[in-house]
Amino acid sequence: MKYCKYYLYFAIVCFGFSLIGSEVKLKIDVNPKMVKSYERVDFLIQYNGAFSNPYNPDEVDLSIEIKNPGGTTSKIPAFYIQPYERRVIKQDSRALDWIYPKNSAGWQARFTPREPGKYLCVPVLIKNRMKPLRFDAIGFEAFPSKSRGFVRVSEKNRSFFSFDDGSIFFPIGQNLAFIGSGQYANLARAEEIFQNLMANGANYLRIWACCDDWAMAIESPKSAFGRSWGPKPNLVPQPDNQNKLCLEFVTGEESTISVSPSHPLALRPETRYLISGRLRSENTVNVSIERNNSMQPVNLLTQQGWSKFQQEFTTKPNEWWLGNLRFKKKGAGKVWLADISLMEVGSNVELLWEADVNRPRMGVYNQVDSFMLDEVVSFAEKNGVYLQICLLTRNLYMHKLEDEKSPEYDDAIRYAKQFFRYAVARWGYSTSVASWEYWNEQDPNLPTDRFYSEFGEYLEQIDTYKHLRATSAWGPALKDWRHSKLDVSDLHWYLRPVWGELWKNAVAAAYDRAIFLRKNATNKPALLSEFGLADDKWGLSPYMKKDKELLHFHDALWSSSLSGLSGTTMFWWWEQLDAMNCYNHYKPLSLFLSDVPFVSGLHTARTDVSDSKVMVIGLQGRDCAYLFLSDIDAIWYKVVVDGIKPEEKTDVSISVKGLVPGEYRVQWWDTYKGNIIEEKIYNPTQQNLTISVPSFRRDIAGKIVKAK
Repeated sequence: MKYCKYYLYFAIVCFGFSLIGSEVKLKIDVNPKMVKSYERVDFLIQYNGAFSNPYNPDEVDLSIEIKNPGGTTSKIPAFYIQPYERRVIKQDSRALDWIYPKNSAGWQARFTPREPGKYLCVPVLIKNRMKPLRFDAIGFEAFPSKSRGFVRVSEKNRSFFSFDDGSIFFPIGQNLAFIGSGQYANLARAEEIFQNLMANGANYLRIWACCDDWAMAIESPKSAFGRSWGPKPNLVPQPDNQNKLCLEFVTGEESTISVSPSHPLALRPETRYLISGRLRSENTVNVSIERNNSMQPVNLLTQQGWSKFQQEFTTKPNEWWLGNLRFKKKGAGKVWLADISLMEVGSNVELLWEADVNRPRMGVYNQVDSFMLDEVVSFAEKNGVYLQICLLTRNLYMHKLEDEKSPEYDDAIRYAKQFFRYAVARWGYSTSVASWEYWNEQDPNLPTDRFYSEFGEYLEQIDTYKHLRATSAWGPALKDWRHSKLDVSDLHWYLRPVWGELWKNAVAAAYDRAIFLRKNATNKPALLSEFGLADDKWGLSPYMKKDKELLHFHDALWSSSLSGLSGTTMFWWWEQLDAMNCYNHYKPLSLFLSDVPFVSGLHTARTDVSDSKVMVIGLQGRDCAYLFLSDIDAIWYKVVVDGIKPEEKTDVSISVKGLVPGEYRVQWWDTYKGNIIEEKIYNPTQQNLTISVPSFRRDIAGKIVKAK
């Protein structure tokens, strides 16, 4: 395969080592040599061993053993990487991501020191069907930092999250699943969304790196000749090699094969490029290469074998993209096209990797998409956002999991392990990676217990940072929520008419689903990791745009945060949320929740309210309570659909049961402005604290804390 030849060529040329009659060699450097704890350390590796697939650890397994200051040892895998550079180019009022190879591919490792002190990097072990190799030890030093560390399940209360330093982490955020050049959120727009989240106190995003060919997907058979949802390319076995595929022109006097990568292919202005490949035909034909309406002929005569072709072109000033590329055939008979390649003249980096029709469906990882995830993780680090990253492309694995005793099931585990070895090596270093999510919405009826057990044990061995493990299903998955090797329980649920009255009331709906989750997912964090306003066919509800104040969004955020869930509802419709500038809803909630002691044994609040039209959701402890009061007559449906204007609620009082006697400070918060509108001191003589509620319209939030 072409990509295999390139990897071998790279190993010979880039490092200047000869594989013939010479010893396999290794060179490593560490950068920087002085860091703060929880900051990234890079190991740059030069390795000249032979391999056909650098992502397969059965072929080549590079890892680094690091002796930590406390005497323990960490082992981190290395990974193969093609570096890229990125620019943001304005075009037709849209910011576009220009992603272009920078330098040659090679090996790296990334590590995050978690304790101050001196680190010694001891021998790298290499398995490449040769003897293990070792190199001279190198070191670096880490100094104390203010980082809170990685996200964990809280040791004080396993229903919530905390950081390494024990401080509470309560996720406030949403989905931003599809990131790609053809999506609403490309990298440039995603970066702005991260910034908006940070500016408004949000701290969590659920990200997909499993979108197949419509957005970011690292293990995906992306093709330059078609899409998973559209017409498929005319692929046939090569006439002289039935084990390899090629493209066949449609029979007829004239036909065209268009090259349309899923990623717009970046080029440098005023730079020479070479298009090459092989053609074969039954009869004398004429084949032309057309790029942006410019024709270049390829002379092809009738012959028994393949004919190689090459065409060079030079980009114009300010020409940043490949544009339209087509192969046009004129003449009767069959014509085959193979091994299409595009390289910058003088470079050996393949630009048109999506044109390789023999690239494996699994076990090879798209480097452009991997770079995109590098950028996303960097955005998270800069903006204090933590990521739930969904990695495995479900449709590549689903049918392999039908029979847990089958070879296909074994293959699914093997490929998933290989992929997550790569993911841990490349992104595991980052404290901004809160959890690995295996799949989005796997079939909950599949026998996945064995997969989660074996795969979970593997991650315990390979992931020295012990990231949280999660998955999701397209329906309630009680067996997943209770699985000991899954650390987080995830439920996807939408406000849809099929749910009757519940879909009209986001407060009641979020609370209802929280109760359901908590009943079936005990003793571990639980998230409504997809939520939103939808129609009965799971599409965007027409009412969402009509809800110009995003009342349903506001209500679900507040009610879920005090429902016993481990984070807020994670809304799905990120394009609409962004277009409607949803971010100001996060800030008041973030301010209110900043001192809520989620891990201190809070439970559902026990309250009585004087007004039967006021719904109360809240959490309380022995000496504190945190409440959200909502007017049932002002739910989103009544306002948006029925056109009711919420009236002011007055003369409401509430009684909180079970508090220890003492003096209490009571604060009432405006949930839209994020400020305290009233603060009073109460000194009840019994465990029931009865307090008056200030006048409010729609809702109000309260904090009741025992005065010290």
